[in-house]
Amino acid sequence: MTSDPTAPALFGAARLPRAILFGRGQRAALGSASARLGRRALVCTDERQAAQPEFTAMLADLAAHGVETRVFDGTVPDLPLRSIDACVAAASGFDADVVIGIGGGSSLDLAKVAAVLLTHGGSVRDYYGEFAVPGPVMPLIAVPTTSGTGSEATPVAVVADEERGAKVGIASPHLIAQVAICDPELTVSCPPALTAFSGADALTHAVEAYTTLARPIDAMLTEQHVFVGKNVLSDHFATLAVTNVFRYLERAVVDGSDIEAREGVMLASLVAGCAFGTAGTAAAHALQYPVGNLTHTAHGQGVATLLPYVMQFNRPACADGFAELATLVGIGGASVAERAQAFIDAVDALFQRIGVPRSLADLGLRAEQQDHVAEYSLNAARLIKNNPRPLDLAAMQTITRAAFAGDRATLLHA
Repeated sequence: MTSDPTAPALFGAARLPRAILFGRGQRAALGSASARLGRRALVCTDERQAAQPEFTAMLADLAAHGVETRVFDGTVPDLPLRSIDACVAAASGFDADVVIGIGGGSSLDLAKVAAVLLTHGGSVRDYYGEFAVPGPVMPLIAVPTTSGTGSEATPVAVVADEERGAKVGIASPHLIAQVAICDPELTVSCPPALTAFSGADALTHAVEAYTTLARPIDAMLTEQHVFVGKNVLSDHFATLAVTNVFRYLERAVVDGSDIEAREGVMLASLVAGCAFGTAGTAAAHALQYPVGNLTHTAHGQGVATLLPYVMQFNRPACADGFAELATLVGIGGASVAERAQAFIDAVDALFQRIGVPRSLADLGLRAEQQDHVAEYSLNAARLIKNNPRPLDLAAMQTITRAAFAGDRATLLHA
């Protein structure tokens, strides 16, 4: 058998934690894993998580393995700069040699940024954008307690710069945790709404990673871009994430004690992070930055509200990808176009069943803020360049207005 010289060349890239531990009870490995990396751990978490018995047990495990800890439990949602500054100040004089994030995405992102500042100094603003972190940071361990952000596996942290009135990304392979410990038992206490919005965030990551623009194959691609576009390795992770969200998310929302569903959604979150941490995300995330800043709503809630509208706009450019995902989750159709549309409709229907808002107006965005959202979303260049369909101000206004009105039909022929 001879190979087909006309077949497209394959390209794959993956930047992942050195170790990923997944499964019930894996939090018990934290002390041992930490002791191999350092002896003085800064632990980043929030007030709610710090009060949980599981958190107390993890601190005891660290102590039993000879790891001294200093806990910062002042993480604030969306991670404003003042929260980061307070964390770094709290670590002053402790001489940490490992940073542990335990909690939701903001706690994990705080651990990443704190590790950068404790290693390299300076201001958070020094590291905005891609590849601005000059070198390795002190070892990071990420222990997620929600299933959505995938931050335990990604090279990005998002912060809220209130002076600029914007959320900003710090993207560098140096931000990837050395160890990710994903224990679904830690998510059982998540309330239904948080479970829903977090899981919807994971699906958004997976769908955008799977349909992001594929770049021309270049040996320097991974050296010049943190997010390199659609590729065969990120696709593998994305399809597992999509499958699991459709199979388990609604179950986890309805019954938080359903540990099999909790496992399935946490695995989806993890592998979606593995997917978009290399491929990147696109327009739904670019639009969410200004939407979240204006409405002060949860990130997952915002991207999930936007995703069906972004998918509808992007359908002409990635119908094949949507059709493939439709087949993956058992959605039929006579043609590629029918399956692609059916998948968009199925995502929308799933989100409605679990309580995702139908429109940007429902999120609290005001009518006069629509153009601001469209304009400021274009500042997220690393996301805009990933979108499978070209984006300019007019395109962003089209999506924003449809999402504000809650009318996907206006995008059918956009």
